[in-house]
Amino acid sequence: MPQQRITDDLDILLNVLPPAVADAVRQANENDNLLEIVLDLGRPPEARYTQHELALSDQEVTQSDIDLVVARIGEVDADNRAGLERTLHRISAIRNRRGHIVGLTCRVGRAVYGTIDIIEDIVASGKSILMLGRPGVGKTTMLREVARILADGNPPDRPRKRVVIVDTSNEIGGDGDIPHPAVGRARRMQVRQPSLQHEVMIEAVENHNPEVIVIDEIGRELEAEAARTIAERGVQLIGTAHGNTLDNLLLNPTLSDLVGGIESVTLSDEEARRRGTQKTVLERRAPPTFDVLIEIQDRQRLIAHHDVAVSVDNLLRGRQVQTELRYRDDQGTVHREAEQTPEVLAQQRGKGLRSRASSGEPKRNGSGETEYTYSPEGERPPVSDLAMIPAGTPRGSLKPIKAFAYGLQHNRLEESASRLRVPLTVVSDLDEADIVVTAKNYYKKRPRMISDAEKHGTTVHILRAGTATQIDKFLSDIFGLTSEESDPYSIAMREVQSAIERIQTGTRSVDLGPQPPHIRRMQHEQIREAQLISHSYGREPYRRVRIYRE
Repeated sequence: MPQQRITDDLDILLNVLPPAVADAVRQANENDNLLEIVLDLGRPPEARYTQHELALSDQEVTQSDIDLVVARIGEVDADNRAGLERTLHRISAIRNRRGHIVGLTCRVGRAVYGTIDIIEDIVASGKSILMLGRPGVGKTTMLREVARILADGNPPDRPRKRVVIVDTSNEIGGDGDIPHPAVGRARRMQVRQPSLQHEVMIEAVENHNPEVIVIDEIGRELEAEAARTIAERGVQLIGTAHGNTLDNLLLNPTLSDLVGGIESVTLSDEEARRRGTQKTVLERRAPPTFDVLIEIQDRQRLIAHHDVAVSVDNLLRGRQVQTELRYRDDQGTVHREAEQTPEVLAQQRGKGLRSRASSGEPKRNGSGETEYTYSPEGERPPVSDLAMIPAGTPRGSLKPIKAFAYGLQHNRLEESASRLRVPLTVVSDLDEADIVVTAKNYYKKRPRMISDAEKHGTTVHILRAGTATQIDKFLSDIFGLTSEESDPYSIAMREVQSAIERIQTGTRSVDLGPQPPHIRRMQHEQIREAQLISHSYGREPYRRVRIYRE
């Protein structure tokens, strides 16, 4: 890992603050962790650090204190921000209804050299990159370092690129007409008004022949359209946007176009049954503006989506998304871990067994549902030996099964398998499946896909209905679970414990299966005891609990 070097020019910022406030910050002696200083009229001044907040005085901030700072920093722009020349500090104002400044947020700007190694290979690939993260997590610091690395050709054997920074609030290149040294040879275009940012983006491409454009905080629809125009012209675009995760961005109607946008599509009856979805579904509207999306969780940890198009498609179809976790340990070593989908995990456990049908009579399982398997000759043999697993068998010794769902929702099968902790994988290709699962009303129509499965000797299981309860009972029977193991309350509590363990080992959030209100209350209590956060989402009867860290 390259040696990190930090430049913050903190004394310049402290010199514009009221002397008592500046002295209190110096006495706190936590300059490296200082994020911002808040001055609100009629309240004690506060310093916000990476892990906590600190009251700097018992005295309330007065109007003269605020006027003193405003007089020292000069004019506050139309976006209610000001800076200090040749520094990266940003001072944002809060005004009352008459336009008078009654509050100030003094953000500490730092140039951190040597931090881009965690995504250096992605930056060097030439792909367009979008970075997401909460305020203060380090997006702009990373963006500034990316601009310098590309413009200076670091390491020296890497060719230099023509980099233009569209600097709306002078936060990337600092205040004043001369950019901060932290951006290296990159050129900087300032924006007269925030509402004109999209015009300056287009102007940069048309007038200055850039190979890379760097922009902070894409937040308006016109800016999203300008970003798409830039990407279509073959220019590498590196920017940041509001939001923490990819699914947050998809729900943002203004910015979803950055990752391809969403539209409602009506499927044919046959395609809807093949997918196991409703006829009206959401699909990606266009190719994403950005090739790679990075979710910055904290300064040392991020999640990378290396193919945004694939990630968006999987999210919209209810599938798990393939991502890569990258983090830097205490020794500065960068680690990479792939977050694998259930299909990948199933392949690692070994190939599933293709069921072999034989002649016989239909079997009625414990839930009252009838399951048939068919031979190529059309006879009705019993359920294959995949279902003959002794009750009480430990989960680790259960044989993995690959299931093709026809007329059933894939996510319901996956959620049920997760709750029951059974190794069932839902596949999208009939040729890969060990079994086919469908509902009685779909089977009666004798669709071609079911007929093909029968001809090839694949076991077909027919459920009375595609409800979550029916699916739970079916999986309990086929994997031979005891009644205690398949009891809804026991399943729900085991699912909570498993999710808590995943959160404690680094997973950012986990959604539990839908549960009735009384079980959700018990789940929330267990989560609180583990000192984690949880909320309920969705509408009944699909309302569920989501667990995540602070």
